[in-house]
Amino acid sequence: MVKFLRRTWSRYVKLGKGRKKKQVWRKPTGRHNKMREQRKGSAAIVSIGYRSNKKSRDKLMDKKPVKINNLRELEKINKNEVAIIGSVGKRKKIEIAKKAKEMKIEIYNMNPEKFLKLNTKNEAKKNESPK
Repeated sequence: MVKFLRRTWSRYVKLGKGRKKKQVWRKPTGRHNKMREQRKGSAAIVSIGYRSNKKSRDKLMDKKPVKINNLRELEKINKNEVAIIGSVGKRKKIEIAKKAKEMKIEIYNMNPEKFLKLNTKNEAKKNESPK
């Protein structure tokens, strides 16, 4: 999958240097623009032929992505959907990870076993430290 970015995105902060949201596609214009001329070695331009096929479009691992923010939303997931955890706090994330592990639901942007193992270690360290 080719990532189409504006020609000078890496040059200026306002065009997306270190800011993913600003790294948007703009058609290259200009008289001597190498990208517009599609010269060898320059980045790819948005054009016909790069689009993915209809079956796999807007899917992750051939499953429909669903954003999860709480346990209720996690319980509603079907077998042909994959969970993506939204911007949730640590406590809720631990609850979601436990439930997902129990229900055997795969989460795209987190490994529940690894996450729970790491956080139980941190909890144990926090509890044993003297005050």
